[in-house]
Amino acid sequence: MKVFVIGLDSAPPELLFNEFLDDLPNIRRILQRSVYGPMRSCIPAITIPAWMVMATGKTPGELGLYGFRHRKGNSYKDIWIAHSLMVKEKAVWDYAGERGLKSVVLGVPPSYPPKKINGWMVGCFITPDSSTNYTHPPELKREIERVVGDYIFDVVFRKEERDEVKEKIWEMTEKRFELIRYLIETKDWDYFEFVEIGLDRIHHAFWKYFDENHHLHEPNSPYKNVIPDYYKLLDREIGKTLKLLDEENTAIIIVSDHGIKRMKGCFAINQWLIEEGLLKAKADGVKPGTRLEQVEVDWSDTTAWAWGGYYARIFLNVKGREPKGAIRLSEYDKVRDEIAEMIRSIRGPNGERWDTKVFYPEEIYPVARGDKPDMMVYFDDLYWRSAGTLGWETNYLLENDTGPDDAVHSEYGVFALHTPDMEESKHIQCTIYDFAPTVLNLLGLKDVSNTLRGYPLIA
Repeated sequence: MKVFVIGLDSAPPELLFNEFLDDLPNIRRILQRSVYGPMRSCIPAITIPAWMVMATGKTPGELGLYGFRHRKGNSYKDIWIAHSLMVKEKAVWDYAGERGLKSVVLGVPPSYPPKKINGWMVGCFITPDSSTNYTHPPELKREIERVVGDYIFDVVFRKEERDEVKEKIWEMTEKRFELIRYLIETKDWDYFEFVEIGLDRIHHAFWKYFDENHHLHEPNSPYKNVIPDYYKLLDREIGKTLKLLDEENTAIIIVSDHGIKRMKGCFAINQWLIEEGLLKAKADGVKPGTRLEQVEVDWSDTTAWAWGGYYARIFLNVKGREPKGAIRLSEYDKVRDEIAEMIRSIRGPNGERWDTKVFYPEEIYPVARGDKPDMMVYFDDLYWRSAGTLGWETNYLLENDTGPDDAVHSEYGVFALHTPDMEESKHIQCTIYDFAPTVLNLLGLKDVSNTLRGYPLIA
């Protein structure tokens, strides 16, 4: 059986399976004969590493991927950006290739630079631009240019020119589906997976216009229907695409890496660490949005510092590990537990209690490889984004500190599987780790699926 995977970055069950479903006839038709339901993401619930967690059946700790950027060694400032060559574990298309099955993999993060696979690979949103070599095999690039012209990998969405953002996302998505349909018809594939990043960008750029509960909601905005209209665009494109599949011999999966919800605000974590005496930095009088690396830090007297993002990464300053470590290794556990308790006790701007979760990598992963943080923090169940910048009048920011962004991630994405023999729907709950075993079972590779974390969702 062939397997065709529709990846919709950040699609939440609340919208795809409920609120918008009546306006999505093609997706609704799939769900009427499928097993489907919310799919719990990994920790952290972000694009990188979640798509590769899904494809490999391995945890972020095993992959050594904790986000888009990572600390380099134990430096205070040096970083590296996630890319495909850092993924050493086999993905479902690698297992398929070992058995002679061919795959098309398009836009699955991180897939730049493109890896050699038994089939065809097109780079994801981290591809710098279309002038680079973004395909395997390299000659596929010429085919793409002939079909869609200048291929678009991503759109800058944190900007005030919302009309431009919308138009570019529409153009990107229409080109992506045009390419997908070309590859379906011209390549001899057994496994096909693509990820549309446009849905994530639309959510982040236009959520406050759509969600009446958003603290910055603008009623009657000309952008109030951008999100539902984009879902309709996706459904139309999916409908045109499904007509090209051999439905008698193809399993269809719809999946997302995580969900999405309104952002309540940003919490300035490094400012808080300074106030608590844990980070010794000269931040008085700096302008709002100043990065920590732009101010003078007394590292020899600093206990902890942080990175911002949809979740916070906290690093401890350990003697013998960091260049100017301040914490003795024998005190590490005690200091970390104390800071974690302080973080969990942080309340909202009106004194409200937050549902904040603090994770220690070595406790949530069987292995924690690479440049891991000492703590990973979900502020108020991810409703509050982490701001790593300085210079703010308050620790509670109404907007994102690195440009307009209305939404945050949620832990539950979507999963739906339709096979040709299904006659009705069945509602399930699953985790991101169930994806790879399920796909491998569908491809006839049950001996491999048994070795992975997670469980196949059909026999």
